[in-house]
Amino acid sequence: MDIFNLIAEKKIDEAIEQGEFENLSGAGKPLNLDDNSFIPEDLRMAYKVLKNSGFLPPELELKKEIINLKDMINTIDDDKERLKRIRELNFKIMKFNMMRNRPLSFENLPLYEDKLYQKIVEKSSKNKDPL
Repeated sequence: MDIFNLIAEKKIDEAIEQGEFENLSGAGKPLNLDDNSFIPEDLRMAYKVLKNSGFLPPELELKKEIINLKDMINTIDDDKERLKRIRELNFKIMKFNMMRNRPLSFENLPLYEDKLYQKIVEKSSKNKDPL
């Protein structure tokens, strides 16, 4: 467990001991797990049909694959296999960002951030016209 999880667990335990989780609004009521406010209005019905049929929308399926791949990478000892899976992970993250119509973010590609930055700097310096 990393340091942030330990700190969060400690804060939660302290809050429980101090009774800060007692008498919260909505206590004892079921959670609304069908919040679809993040889904574009024109896709909500299609996503609901998919969910009722036991399928995930493509974005969520890809996100699930990304999470599983991250977990798997942490368990691989072979460097060659790890590099192969890291490339696969970065491709899936890039594909996920493109599906969401968001610009590419280096923060979402932490395993290649330095290499990508170096390539961009090298290309921009090569493409400059000498005076």
